Amino acid sequence: MRVAIKLLRGIWHVLVGWFTIYFRFPQLNPQQREARVQVWATQLLRIWDIELEVRGKPVLLGPALLVCNHISWLDIVVIHATRHCRFVSKSELREWPLIGTLATGAGTLYIERENRKDAVRMVKEMARALKEGDVLAVFPEGTTGDGIDMLPFHANLIQSAIDANAPVQPLALQFVDAQTNEISMAARFIGDDTLMGSIWSTLNSRGLKAVVQYGEMEAANGQDRRAWAHSLRSKVMGLKDGCRK
Repeated sequence: MRVAIKLLRGIWHVLVGWFTIYFRFPQLNPQQREARVQVWATQLLRIWDIELEVRGKPVLLGPALLVCNHISWLDIVVIHATRHCRFVSKSELREWPLIGTLATGAGTLYIERENRKDAVRMVKEMARALKEGDVLAVFPEGTTGDGIDMLPFHANLIQSAIDANAPVQPLALQFVDAQTNEISMAARFIGDDTLMGSIWSTLNSRGLKAVVQYGEMEAANGQDRRAWAHSLRSKVMGLKDGCRK
């Protein structure tokens, strides 16, 4: 019953977000929209009894590119609760009922992951957005992991920060048990996990905490995208390991 109630409250909150985007967003300026997205994400975490702990300081003003490890479908909600940013996500997300509308309303940029040529287009679009002062966010692993190990970082989208001469801020996210501080697998979304199964596992957990650790802003300083991606991965790994301390 407890899980069912949280699920129903979450569905209602998604519907509220959907109506807000369609009927309120046209009347709001960009800053007001960003604030609404952050409040909505924070409220969803509270509805689902997920504690949020933020360490370090998120960038206040753009341009900036955030790079983070990837564990779950919940990552985007958690990061939005710490500060608004425009995520780069797979194009299929745009077609998901309700969720696609929420993602688009939050300013998501969509990439066709199976089309290598689309990465070139996306780098140009990201560089243009960065030059306009936006804060963007990517998951350079390209897919979700188990929260313990990390996959190699793909360097393609990092090129946008180099082209726009924009700084990058590494950050890490980890889901832990609030009592023991041990890594929690409740929110994981990997391999054969289904979205509904992952949501149910998340809602069924008790004492789930999301820890977000922000690192220091940095510039490329002459590094090419591959060298920078490798360096950023090491920093995100260190931040991730620090989330349990």
